[in-house]
Formats: sequence, structure tokens, C-alpha cells
Amino acid sequence: MNTAIFIIFTFLSAALAVPALIRQFQMLQQNSYFAVRYLRWYRSAFDVSNILGIAVAAAGAVTVFFRISATAGASGLLLSAVLIAFLAVNAAVSLKLNKKSIKKLVFTARVKRMLTAGCVLFLLLAALAVIFGGKAGKTLSAVLFFISALPELGTLILLLLMKPVEKAVSQYYINDAKKILRQKSDMKIIGVTGSYGKTSTKYIIGRILSEKYNTLITPENYNTPMGIVITVRRDLKPQTEVFVAEMGAKRKGDIAEICDIANPSLGVITSIGPQHLDTFGKIETVVSTKFELADRVRENGGIMFFNTDNIYIKKNSAGYSAVTYGTADCDCRALDISYSPDGLSLDICYKDIRFRVTSKLLGIHNALNITAAAAVALELGLTPQQITFAVSQLKPVEHRLQLKPYIGGSTLIDDAYNSNPEGCLEAVRVLGSFGGMKKIIVTPGLVELGDKEYECNRRLGQEAAEHCDIIILVGKKRSVPLAEGIRSSGKFPEENLYVVSSFAEATGIFSKMCDSKTVILFENDLPDNYLN
Repeated sequence: MNTAIFIIFTFLSAALAVPALIRQFQMLQQNSYFAVRYLRWYRSAFDVSNILGIAVAAAGAVTVFFRISATAGASGLLLSAVLIAFLAVNAAVSLKLNKKSIKKLVFTARVKRMLTAGCVLFLLLAALAVIFGGKAGKTLSAVLFFISALPELGTLILLLLMKPVEKAVSQYYINDAKKILRQKSDMKIIGVTGSYGKTSTKYIIGRILSEKYNTLITPENYNTPMGIVITVRRDLKPQTEVFVAEMGAKRKGDIAEICDIANPSLGVITSIGPQHLDTFGKIETVVSTKFELADRVRENGGIMFFNTDNIYIKKNSAGYSAVTYGTADCDCRALDISYSPDGLSLDICYKDIRFRVTSKLLGIHNALNITAAAAVALELGLTPQQITFAVSQLKPVEHRLQLKPYIGGSTLIDDAYNSNPEGCLEAVRVLGSFGGMKKIIVTPGLVELGDKEYECNRRLGQEAAEHCDIIILVGKKRSVPLAEGIRSSGKFPEENLYVVSSFAEATGIFSKMCDSKTVILFENDLPDNYLN
């Protein structure tokens, strides 16, 4: 009887290990598959439940080794049932957390490969435990239970085991994308990077250039090497004349890696600021990383477009063949800017050309994004008339100052994907421009700003206190600097400030306040790895 219990227990441990990985793979994915970032999330979320889990995993592994395989009858069955019940609860909680999450696990090819590898590994351990039996079998079964009870450990093991496989798969696709791009030697390739503004600028460039050229842009937030590769292999057509590639970075060398694939001859740097300082470390590293695009474009004899309203870009722009843009002292200027809840208008002034454009886009920061796109378009031969028409047709990028009808006839300003200090402040000002309406903000604040994070969140809190009627902060720990900034004014009513644990809880509060005279701003809807 004890042998049968041991076999059943061992294979059930293997089976239950797989669904328990779902939550951990979700967090690994949200941390870009970087082990260091995943471990940082695990440490930040570590609480009593984790301590209990480790204790049960250790105690269970010891029980498997010393007791289950040696205990016959009802007592052996009871011990097995208790431990299997723990694994089952662990797996069920994992699946439930992913289902409730803001950003659920996406079953990409990489995730599927890791899950397959996990199935093979756990079944192999179970089979070897049964085949070997004795002390070796008990050891393998105990190890299997320990990994099953601690899916964080299983995730790290699989990440390590699959690293050479993922590297080989990525390289194959990268080489294929490079080959496709080499065959399009006459196509113009434009790289767009910046600490913020790059996604909106990419979309605007793509829309304007489509008035003259067959244009492809990287979709959504496809701004990594594999995002570029996927776009090229999936979407590039023989008739494509211009390819606009957004280039993101979280550490030095990331832009250079993307440039090795895309090899742009034109480039735009929209901004440089304290984004991702948790991985970059210091602003100087951010500068040198963003200018990896400029260095590649210079090597290719191309033209850069620099936002010289940004002090970091202006200081480092010498030595490049470039068109500068901004609001003053530059080649392509945005003048006479005006904006309202209905959109913005501005004059574009480039060389001896001056023309006015009007857009439904919200936020004064979009004036610079439009100016950048206009500068590129004028350099590539588009007329002011083509640019004016295209700008008038612009629609907000999904989740970036996007106006939507909402609960009870209210208006939603969806700025959920905005995560930069300047953009967040501007979004709050846009909310404040809705005169005669009840103004509500829901936000967890800003992340990945390193030493600047506390200061920037405090400043966001101060701005919210100035423009909002109701403030709902998401995340008990995260909200501390925001709340401090709000209270520092001494004017914001304490009864109108709410601190909640989740967006679902926030919805329960503001949904009762909504009517046709209410406008709600969702500012930076952070994924689950940040909400604590």
C-alpha cells in the first residue's frame, strides 16, 4: 500500500506543479523575463504567506522523504492527502490571481515553451523517483514536492534551463528579420526613441507619412528587439516604403541592439528624463543609451530629429546631422499653441514655411509630438496641406489621454499607459481644464524612477490636489509619497482622498459618484507586479 501511495503522490505532485507556475510566469513576463527584476518583485511582495509557503514546502519535503514512502495504511494516505491538498490550493490560487489580474499572462510562444519544459521536467522527476525507488526515489520525490510547493523556485530553474534555447530561437528570428530588411534596401527606416513621447510620436509620424508613402509602424508597445522582429516578419510587405520603429530601453545597449536589427537611416529622440532609473542607475546612462540611435544614424549618413526643448538632448546634440524641433531656438518650431478639452492648435514654422494645424489630441505635450512628426514629414517631402489634413485626422493612441464615454454618462480620460513624470502632470492639467465638472483621478503613481521616484510621486500628488475634486490612490505602500504631496498643500479635503488596494476597489468608490457632470482620469494603470 505504501508503494502505491508513493507513486500516486509523486505523479500528483508533478501534475499540480504546472498550474502553480501560471502566477509566477505572469510576473516573470511583466518583468520582461529578467531574473533580477523578477526577484526584485518577489522581494517587494514578500509577506507572511510566503514564509508559510516556504515552511510548508520544507516540512512537506522532509515528510515525503522520511514518512510517506515508509508509512502504510490510513496514516500514509492521510499525510499524502494533506500535502496534495496544499499543492492543489496553491495551484488554484495561482490560476485565480491570474484571472483577476489587470494584466493577465499572455501565452506567447516563449511561455508555451517554458510550460512544456516544466511538464517534461516534472514528469521526468516523477518517473525517475518511481523507477529508482529507495533512497534515491524518496530524494527525487521530495525535491519534486519542494519545487511544486515553491513555484517561484521552479520558475527560476526553468528560466535558467531554457536560456540557451531562447537565445537560439531569438537569434534565428533576428537573422530572418535582418535578411528581410536587407532585401528592402530602398525602404526608409525611422527609429523613434525617448524616455517618453515615443509611442505617440511614432503613431503621428506613421499617420502623416501615410499621406504620401506606404508606411508601416511597430504596433502598440512593440519596442523591444523581438517586437521589431515580429513586426518585420509578420507585417512588412513588398510595397512598404517607410518603416517606423519604436525603440525602448531599460538598460545600456538596448537601443544599439535594436539598431543592429533595424539599421535606421533616420531617427527621432523625443525626450530624456528619469525613466527606468532602477535599471539605468543614473541619468547619464539614459542619455548615452538613447543616443545609441543617433550614433547608428550618423554611421549610416542619415538625419536625426532632436527635441532641443529637452536640456539633456540639447547638451548632447552637437556633432550630428540633425533637424532640431521644439518651441524656441530650433529648426522646426511649435508656435502659438492653444489647447482645450476639445484638442489643440499650433503653428508649425520650418525654414520659410509656416502653417497652422489643429488636432483632437489632448495635452500640450502632444504639440511637441506633432512638431516632431511634421519635421520628419517636411524633410521627406510632404506638403503643409498633407500634414495639416493628417493632423486633423489623428486619434488618441489607445490608453493615452483617450476620451471615452463612461459609467452613468460620465467622461473617462484613459491615460492608463502613461508612466512618465511630465506626461502624468500634463494629464492632471488636462483633467483640470474640464471646467464646471466634478474631476476624479485614479492613480497608483509612477514607477521605475530610481531615487527620483518618491519626489516625482510627491509632485504628482501636489498637482492632483490643485486640479482634482476626488483623488483615489491605488496601493497602500505606493500611495505614501502621493498622499504626502496631496496633504502638503493643506487645502485638499481629507474626506475626498481615498487609499485603496486595487482598481476594483477604486471602481466601487467612484462608480457611485458618476453622472454626466463627472470626468475621471485613469493615470498609469500599473500591472500587478507593482501593486502592493
